[in-house]
Amino acid sequence: MKRIVIFASGNGTNAQRIIDHFKGSTDAQVVQVLSNNKNAKVLERANKSKISAFSFNRTAFYDTDDVLHLLKTVTPDIIVLAGFLWLFPEKIITMFPDKIINIHPALLPDFGGKGMYGKHVHEAVYAFAKANKGKKTYTGITIHKVTPEYDKGACIFQAKVEVTQEDTPEMIAQKVHQLEHKHFPEVIEDLLFDTK
Repeated sequence: MKRIVIFASGNGTNAQRIIDHFKGSTDAQVVQVLSNNKNAKVLERANKSKISAFSFNRTAFYDTDDVLHLLKTVTPDIIVLAGFLWLFPEKIITMFPDKIINIHPALLPDFGGKGMYGKHVHEAVYAFAKANKGKKTYTGITIHKVTPEYDKGACIFQAKVEVTQEDTPEMIAQKVHQLEHKHFPEVIEDLLFDTK
């Protein structure tokens, strides 16, 4: 049985899709959900699905080995960042080489880096599309390996969608969420079982 650990900071809709995708599977399961926000809805979602869920603070993540020890105990086959906003520590990346992936709500290398998450990305894409009126503009998702720098890891998968002049940042966000929900669980499965 392959073991999946999810890190998330907020609502957890991607985490929920991943949990649901593997629910009932005899090959892979989400075994742990971790959050840097003790009030994150993702923890509630995990508890409802009877999955172990914890929150942690900066000290546990960066200054001590508390989170690292927990991960060693859980022995994940893959660690999935699904809307997790903190930079991942090098000590965890080193301990789990090539096993940590992230989803970014744009087509990297565009609209990536520190501070580029959630609505900030969609607003930047919207502004870019407005400035380039008449030219086709695309956004989408990038699933990539995690490195000690924001959004710099090797690309694993991208999917794109057109941005029209009628789109608002909220409409762009909706289009991107649809791509995330469709592709993220499938890419995780592909990585776990090397089906491609």
